[in-house]
Amino acid sequence: MIPLSVPSIKGNEWTYIKQCLDSEWVSSAGQYVDRFESEVSKFTGSRYAIACVNGTSALQVALRLVGVESNDEVIVPTLTFIAPVNAIRYLSAFPVFMDCDDYYNIDVDKTLEFIEKQTSFVDGYTRNKTTDRRISAIIPVHVFGNAVAADALVAKCKERNIKVVEDATESLGTFYKQGIFTGRHTGTIGSIGCLSFNGNKIITTGGGGMILTDNSAFAEMAKYLTTQAKDDEIRYIHNEVGYNFRLTNIQAAMGVAQMERLPDYLKNKKENFQKYKKGIETIPGLSLASSPPYADNNLWMYALRIEKDVYGKDREQLMAHLLQNGVQSRPIWQLNHVQKPYKSSQNYKIEKAFVLLEKTLNIPCSVSMSSDQIEFILRKLSDG
Repeated sequence: MIPLSVPSIKGNEWTYIKQCLDSEWVSSAGQYVDRFESEVSKFTGSRYAIACVNGTSALQVALRLVGVESNDEVIVPTLTFIAPVNAIRYLSAFPVFMDCDDYYNIDVDKTLEFIEKQTSFVDGYTRNKTTDRRISAIIPVHVFGNAVAADALVAKCKERNIKVVEDATESLGTFYKQGIFTGRHTGTIGSIGCLSFNGNKIITTGGGGMILTDNSAFAEMAKYLTTQAKDDEIRYIHNEVGYNFRLTNIQAAMGVAQMERLPDYLKNKKENFQKYKKGIETIPGLSLASSPPYADNNLWMYALRIEKDVYGKDREQLMAHLLQNGVQSRPIWQLNHVQKPYKSSQNYKIEKAFVLLEKTLNIPCSVSMSSDQIEFILRKLSDG
């Protein structure tokens, strides 16, 4: 079986983890936690980086830090993994769902239209005209590693006091090369950004996440909240409700080793994308979704688009064909505004997300994929 996306563990992972075991620093304190945070901060250009147990916990804490409260609303795309949507509800706030653009990201034009036409600005806050709730934040998700078109969106949100919490969990290594954020990495253009180091991400710690921010007060509070909000670590005094959300030293050790390999991983992703693209272009009815030209994208996930009338198979039929030939593939996530917990949530002019959902299949994209594996997959796509 050629898997969809698995990690490459061929660097110093064993050496660094053994150092943790030998020193008996295995929990949420130790040199590798600090070192991992420092390496991620340096790579992304974020002033602060705070390690968490996973990307979802990072999102939950980030939303709390920017002031999302019970009964608030947060704008979020419907086409995304469900984690940012759930993080909104963990704080007893409500999602407002937006459509996607050609790159699977939040449709900025429709989002700006919603803010202009469906909200009002009263006493320094944006309020939803339909629900009369305060819209306190937005979560732009850089889907599949593609950078969101952020210039106009961030400017409008700043004008309307809507805090930008970036879900950059899929986009480590992506940075802008055009516009006002030129040279900035995803995760560093809003108030706070969040990364994930799940097993299928471009680097992994098994689980794990990271909060990125340039705000010293946010960074201090993030570390405080993720370590159970201890005001006195000797006497265990707690003046806030905190979380047991810190990353372990063992996981951080793996992260440090993975960060050492990240430039190679990014290079491999791009080379493999081009190999796929060259082959897929010769197959009628199939195309590889492109990335936005205004950014250098990490190409975390490869999205195959299927025109059934030309290719002869739809997404489900092609997925079954590949599986029969030992190739794992995956449809993109079910749209969140039709998921059972969120069917009653407000959504705005969602159209393109339905189209891309039905015609898109993610194909194997591991950083360690060989040319032979790619050629095999291309043959199976061709004879499908």
